[in-house]
Amino acid sequence: MSLPSEGTRAEELTVNDLDDTTEQPDNVLGQQYEYKIRPCIDLIDSLRSLGVEKDLALPVIAVIGDHSSGKRSVLEALSGVNLPRGSDIVTRCPLVLKLKKSKKDLPWKGKISYQDQDVELQNPGEVEKEIRKAQDYMAGAGNGVSQDLITLAIESANVPDLTLLDLPGITRVALPNQPRDIGGQIKKMIREYINRQETINLAVVPSNVDIATTEALKMARVVDPDGERTLGILTKPDLVDKGSELDVVSVVQNQVCTLKKGYMIVKCRGQSEIQNNIFLEDALLNERAFFENHEHFGALLEEGRATIPLLAEKLTLELVEHISRSIPALETQLKTRLLEAEKKLKLIGAGVPESESEKLIFLINRIQHFGKGINQVIQGEEEVIGNSQKLFTQIRTNFDKWEKKLEECIYNFRMDLPLYRGREPTGFVNYKTFENIARSQVQTFEEPAIDTLNEISELVRSTFNDIALKHFCHYHNLYSSAKGKLEEICSDQQKEAEKEIHRQFKREQIIYCRDNLYTAPQSYVQRNTSSTFFDQETLKTPKTNVEMSVELMSQHMQEYLKTMTARLSKQIPLIILHCMLHECADKLEAQMLLLLQDKENINMLLVEKEDLVRERQNLNDQIKRLQAAQKRVAKFPYK
Repeated sequence: MSLPSEGTRAEELTVNDLDDTTEQPDNVLGQQYEYKIRPCIDLIDSLRSLGVEKDLALPVIAVIGDHSSGKRSVLEALSGVNLPRGSDIVTRCPLVLKLKKSKKDLPWKGKISYQDQDVELQNPGEVEKEIRKAQDYMAGAGNGVSQDLITLAIESANVPDLTLLDLPGITRVALPNQPRDIGGQIKKMIREYINRQETINLAVVPSNVDIATTEALKMARVVDPDGERTLGILTKPDLVDKGSELDVVSVVQNQVCTLKKGYMIVKCRGQSEIQNNIFLEDALLNERAFFENHEHFGALLEEGRATIPLLAEKLTLELVEHISRSIPALETQLKTRLLEAEKKLKLIGAGVPESESEKLIFLINRIQHFGKGINQVIQGEEEVIGNSQKLFTQIRTNFDKWEKKLEECIYNFRMDLPLYRGREPTGFVNYKTFENIARSQVQTFEEPAIDTLNEISELVRSTFNDIALKHFCHYHNLYSSAKGKLEEICSDQQKEAEKEIHRQFKREQIIYCRDNLYTAPQSYVQRNTSSTFFDQETLKTPKTNVEMSVELMSQHMQEYLKTMTARLSKQIPLIILHCMLHECADKLEAQMLLLLQDKENINMLLVEKEDLVRERQNLNDQIKRLQAAQKRVAKFPYK
């Protein structure tokens, strides 16, 4: 069935004509239309057309209902157009229904918008076909669903000033040609909208079922337990069983399942009226007659709780009031989102310049900033985040461990002289023996020194790589080049440092110490040169020559180890710092600057990641629409 074309009764009779109040000065909508209602709705519609709903939630009335609840009939009655019908899911994408009341002498206008498509409609009869076409485009042919919005804008003398969001009907069992989780997909989509504080939930429920069991009202009560944002709509009152009418009246009068916004009851076209080609405006006349003549439901009409025209008026006023309350918070959210977007854009940068000369300067700046970051690390001046530590702090920890190993060696030193004794008689202290013991001790430090080098090399490599990633992360080729050079230089310098450490330990095989640093054993010798070999402290059994030899050798060895370990505790860190930190940094910076010599390679080095380009474009688009939205909200006079 198609709706009547221009010039038929559909354009001669308006929704407000049915209650005989359209032209009356005391009509609420008539009084407020010019100065409040249309500006409020236009403001939100314009923000939605800018795409601001991608950034924050906008005030809206979301229509939800179980499958076959009569939701579609209510929307048809409000919009004056036929919408897709069928036994399957007919709303497969969220549909924004923008209704704008025009003067009686202006023609009907319609437009469907989705993604990059805008379709101008010539007459109401094209609506159903174009919505099906849009849904197939967005959700694919079949019965799948999509979260992408379709917008249907209608300007007509027959519609109220109202914007509604139609969501897919709640289904429990998937049909053979539907995804098995279709019910879960739909509920998830509905929850995303009705959970927002900016949404008024319009729960459509058939009059001939127990409202407590309907999924739509259950879902609304979960996100809105006090019923602050929910309005109940009862449909199909003509199907109520005899004797149950008063129960329905109690529900509409808000005595059963209480909602702050209350309930309305409507009677839309039934299946027989559709099959008999009953026009929508005729159905409105029939609806009014039904309530006026009904023994029980007539009272609901008198109370202003029944019929589509009164529902339209209530919804319009609810939406306008909701928008008015939301505008201060909306201004705050726009400001916050704009600052966030600008901050993100600043972090990722403005992008690579167009001209070749500017690209060269751009690359020079990137490399110089990288070099500055490396130098800050070497100077111990880099910024750290959270619980992370500066590189020098971590290096110092490793050097402290190295010194501790040296100190433990001296403390735990125990000499077994017979293992080193040669042909000398008992009591003789042989210098060759001393050298052998000292060299043996020196060798025990070489492996820990190499371990310290390896640990610090990994710290330097990791830290420098993090700096490269920070400065070049947007340019994959440039980062790869820097990382390759870093790995090569660090590897070469680690080998060089290892050679230097081995050389140092080879030098330490030469047993040498300056006289003025080697004095402690003399006190022991003086203390033990008396004619008797008694223990001067205990005055007990005198020490044997062997004991005296061991103790004297041990004193000499400990003193030498102190001198030698003091030297190693400083020399090994100096070697590591020189090779792995300073030399690495200098060579890496020099290698990066060599990249500037290959002019033909610059474009390749500055290729940005595709996701970064998209993110920058998205941020620029977001900033533009948020700025435009800010201006529109700032100019809105009724705040």
